[in-house]
Amino acid sequence: MELNRSFTLNLLEQIINIPSPTGYCKKVIEHIENLAQEYGYKFEKNKKGNGIIEIEGIDNSYCIGIPVHVDTLGAMVRSVNSDGTIRFTSIGGNIFPTLDGEYCKIHTRSGKIYTGTILSTSPSVHVYEDSRTKERNENNMCVRLDEVVKTKGDVNALNISTGDFISVEPKFVVTESGFIKSRYMDDKAGTACALSLMELFKRLGTKPKNKVKIIISTYEEVGHGCSNIPDDIDEMIGIDMGCVGLDLSCTEQEVSICPKDSSGPYDYEITGRLMELARKHNIGHAVDIYPMYGSDVSASMKGGNDIRGGLIGPGVHASHGMERTHIDGIENTIKLIFAYLTE
Repeated sequence: MELNRSFTLNLLEQIINIPSPTGYCKKVIEHIENLAQEYGYKFEKNKKGNGIIEIEGIDNSYCIGIPVHVDTLGAMVRSVNSDGTIRFTSIGGNIFPTLDGEYCKIHTRSGKIYTGTILSTSPSVHVYEDSRTKERNENNMCVRLDEVVKTKGDVNALNISTGDFISVEPKFVVTESGFIKSRYMDDKAGTACALSLMELFKRLGTKPKNKVKIIISTYEEVGHGCSNIPDDIDEMIGIDMGCVGLDLSCTEQEVSICPKDSSGPYDYEITGRLMELARKHNIGHAVDIYPMYGSDVSASMKGGNDIRGGLIGPGVHASHGMERTHIDGIENTIKLIFAYLTE
């Protein structure tokens, strides 16, 4: 089985560059819906906006859900300061020092988009004594608009208001050595892995052994993305980011298999099967525990759904900061989930 690298990388770049902080995912879901329909797959949305792609299996009496999420970290306009800068509130678990100096966009309710830069409130070493030492957090940071604004009234005149979403420039780059550098590999890399199954099954002219439903979650970063799922799903294999660092063994070139995260252990048989398949097919992998991590599978279980669950994902370095993965890690993730669905 040969994977279509160009399809996966092009798709990843496309969805990375569609702003989608949690709660503002309509456009990226529409893009994925168009892709699913182009490949001839059934697509539907639930009431909260999650996308669901159905892939028919050889035996459709059993259904495997594959949750991924396209919602990302971001921010929202909290208020406007007297000098025309914008105070913001964080969406998800941002690492604030990594936001200092980042370009951003403000998405107004009227459809107008303004650009700006996220900065410390002491942004210049030539002016502020504490520019190097001031803690970077919501209270000490703001957005500098790329508009001639000097007062709160000037900003109000642009129809920028409390509740407008703020997205951060992802800075997507693929290096010659195969690394993919960008914000929001969590979890658009995992999403690209799952969506690549559509192209793969179509190109090979085959089907998974059971019905598959890819669930594109839009509220994972705030904890309830897949708290409710379709009634016919029997088990879920989440594809999210694999963690890299500390005592973890995963690298960016591998697929990570997680037997336990902060929500507790995943299903023993599913995790064991994933490990067995990775060894059988010589798929580069690691098995790691994530003590500060939760997934859409976790949310589904906490929501009371009667399912079994497992979790995998490509290794991602510097999660919730300037993230990086590798095309090999993405390929190994696709190979593992394909093997699980077909054997």
